[in-house]
Amino acid sequence: MKIVKYPLSTEKSIRMMESENKLTFIVDKKATKAEIKKEIEETFKVRVEKVNTTITHQGIKKAFVRLSMDTPAIDIATQLGLI
Repeated sequence: MKIVKYPLSTEKSIRMMESENKLTFIVDKKATKAEIKKEIEETFKVRVEKVNTTITHQGIKKAFVRLSMDTPAIDIATQLGLI
């Protein structure tokens, strides 16, 4: 099972990168916060401080991942080609 499906690049998610050091991902609906945190840390070699999730009206699960201050979210977004 692939936990993190793809990163989200919307106006709001880019604002969150800049102001709150957060990245937004679409994730598997059955994934737990701990599983999401582990996969992000292993994939991008970063430290995750917090994971918040929400399920949209369409049944899509979004994860808002706050990175530690020593890793700017903008750098990861650039690696992913979001910016």
